[in-house]
This record gives sequence, structure tokens and C-alpha cells, in this order.
Amino acid sequence: MVEANGVTLNVVRLPPRQAAAERPAPVVVFLHGAFIDSLASFYFTLGPAFAARGCEAVMYDMRGHGRSERPRSGYTVQDFGADLRALLRRLGVTRPVHLVGNSFGGTVALDHALRWPGSTASVLVIESGPATEQWAATMRAALRDTTGGGLDAGSLSRFVELYGMVSSTRSGPRQEARIERLGRSAGRLIGSTTIVQDITAGRPVTEEEIRAVDCPVLLVNGSRGLVGPQSAWLASVLPRARIAEVAGMKHSVLVEAPDAVGRLALDWVREHTGAGGAVRGAGR
Repeated sequence: MVEANGVTLNVVRLPPRQAAAERPAPVVVFLHGAFIDSLASFYFTLGPAFAARGCEAVMYDMRGHGRSERPRSGYTVQDFGADLRALLRRLGVTRPVHLVGNSFGGTVALDHALRWPGSTASVLVIESGPATEQWAATMRAALRDTTGGGLDAGSLSRFVELYGMVSSTRSGPRQEARIERLGRSAGRLIGSTTIVQDITAGRPVTEEEIRAVDCPVLLVNGSRGLVGPQSAWLASVLPRARIAEVAGMKHSVLVEAPDAVGRLALDWVREHTGAGGAVRGAGR
């Protein structure tokens, strides 16, 4: 448990298993999604694979999620970004880091790249984008449609279904029960905090600011996901961006196709680690 930016965060730090002797291991920080997610989505997918390839993998439950502290307020994108910045300082990480963000975690990763130029070696976002005015409008509509304008502390299954979080190939009683558990957990977060009001209340990111991002960005999408049009626009605006699609996948591409996403992510970080770095043998 690490105190950062006034909140206690649950952190898992996996050391590299085959670090290169001539230079420090790359630090890769994994950022999960909002409401129904936690560090577990990376702990059981990409995190251990990166540690096995010579990276230091850092995963943490964002404020209000998982086992981290749940303050009553303070849930803007900028609050989450400041948490990340403070956490890196508390962990003694001073060199640029690689950020891998899933859904809302990608929005936080891009916020870090925007606000702290030179501190991010690369960004990989999975089904995500920056907190523009359009992003805020889409998020507000999703939350309004889900809660009916109120705060329902019960199941948020409709939120999951509405935004394609579950592929049609993973339906069934066990999956539905899992969604119900996630929904109840998210409902407790919504019912005890101001996250619904806060999450879209920060200052929107402008196109000029996006154009100023100085690190390479990979946009990983499901071919049937939510952010295809936004990613096409974003790739045209970001100076150093690429798009990669995972065929047949929806928004939940990370948990439904972890091997495909892992190959893309390992290759990406290896490409931007530099000669002689770790991250060897991405497993193709």
C-alpha cells in the first residue's frame, strides 16, 4: 500500500526476471479501466509476461477501485493523472516509463503524457482516447443512460451490456453472474463517491494539446469495438501514432484476446526501449 497524492493505493510491482545487465530494466505501468475494473485485469494477462521479458511491471488499483482507498470525491481525469505522477515519485521511478492503459486507463495514460512531457517513453492505449469534449459527452451519456439520472447502488449490468464490454462469444450463466458481481461493486463506488459527477468534470483536452504529445502512441482496438472513428482522428492528429486492430473483438479485447494484445504490447515496448534493452522474444 503506497500513499500518493493524498490517497492510499494498492500496488503490485513485479521485478524483471531477465534484466539486461548493461542498463536498467524498462518500467511499464499498467492502468486499468473505470467502474468495473482493477489491477487484476493486467495481473492475469500482460503484467507477468512483461516481467518475464525483462521489464519491471507496475500495476495498481486506481483510487476508488479494487483495494485502494475510496475517497468521497476527487475523480477527475486530472486527479487520476496526478495519482500516477505521485505514485511514480513514491516508487523512486525517475526515468521515462512506458504506459499501457485499458479503456479509461488509456485516458489517464494520455493525460500523463500531455501534462508531463518527457516523462513518458511510450503510450499504448486499448480501446481508449484522450479526455476531449467529445469523450466527456459520450461518457456523460453512458452514465445518464445507465443510472437514469440517479445513483443506483445495485447492478450495473446494463452499463456493461450497453457499451459492449462483453463479447457475444462469452455469454452464459457464469459470465452473467460475473457481470452482476462487477455491477454491484461499481454500484457501491457510484453510491459512495462523486465519481459520476467528477469523471467528466475536468478541463477537456484540446486538439492543440494532443498535437503536442511528444512520445509514440499505439492505439489498440477491437475491430468491433467502440473507438474506431475516434482512433482514426486521433492517429491523424498525434505526431507519432499508429493503430492496431484485433479482429473480431469488442471493447473487452484485453480480457478476451490477451495473447494478441500481449504480442502487440511486447513488440511495441521492445521497439521503443532502444538498442540493448530488455523485452526480448515477444513470443510470435
